[in-house]
Amino acid sequence: MKLFIITKQTIICLTICLFAAVLAGVISLGAVAQTTQTAAETREIPIYCVDTQEKKVALSFDAAWGNEQTEQLLNILDKYNVKTTFFLVGEWVDKYPDSVKEIAKRGHDVENHSNTHAYMTQLSESDMDTEINECNKKIQDLTGNCPTLFRAPYGDYNNPVVKAVKENDMYCIQWDVDSLDWKDPSPQQIVKNITDKIECGSIILMHNGATNTPEALPIVIESIQAEGYEIVPISEIIPQGDYTTDANGMMHITTKEESESKAKTETTSE
Repeated sequence: MKLFIITKQTIICLTICLFAAVLAGVISLGAVAQTTQTAAETREIPIYCVDTQEKKVALSFDAAWGNEQTEQLLNILDKYNVKTTFFLVGEWVDKYPDSVKEIAKRGHDVENHSNTHAYMTQLSESDMDTEINECNKKIQDLTGNCPTLFRAPYGDYNNPVVKAVKENDMYCIQWDVDSLDWKDPSPQQIVKNITDKIECGSIILMHNGATNTPEALPIVIESIQAEGYEIVPISEIIPQGDYTTDANGMMHITTKEESESKAKTETTSE
């Protein structure tokens, strides 16, 4: 008959092993819970482009700082009878109210680019609402129309940002074609950056203060039109009704059957 003698050292070793096993189990359960929670939370994605077969693209300009080129850009757009979308920062609106009125007068969409050009993801929900609503009010006071589109400064967004925009009955807009004019490439390179990537339903990003944008704009317009596309404001390319955005940010209109199925699922879950 064998006798097993449990020493103090053995007890300590067993205790350490047991503690390690319990700790590993807790960590594992926490990881599973975190994964489940993440999977359950739907990622909110803004509108980068629109699902359409029509040969239409939307041209947009962000205005956050200078104003030296705005009149020149408006004159070029008038020459080609092209209407676009301008996303204005509230502080820019404060500095250049006459330009805001002129953009609207010439038939372009005047939309919201936040009030102070802040990083929206770093704000509280209350501050997000303030950024959106203060800019809306400034634009509405000058133009008579309240913006329906919002573009986050720096393209910086997360779920709370997109939700805040939607809760204010607005569309959160990004872009799928970046002219990169803010890097001051040559006019020819700006044109190439755009024409190499446009498709039906594309939203193009440009800026009112980039050095070579006025020189590039006529060639951009002519090149886009030469490929058979019509240039329209974003508000005209976005279809009305319920919608979803896929993983690439393409906007798809929700069909009647999909809407009914979603409503049924929400009712059942309640």
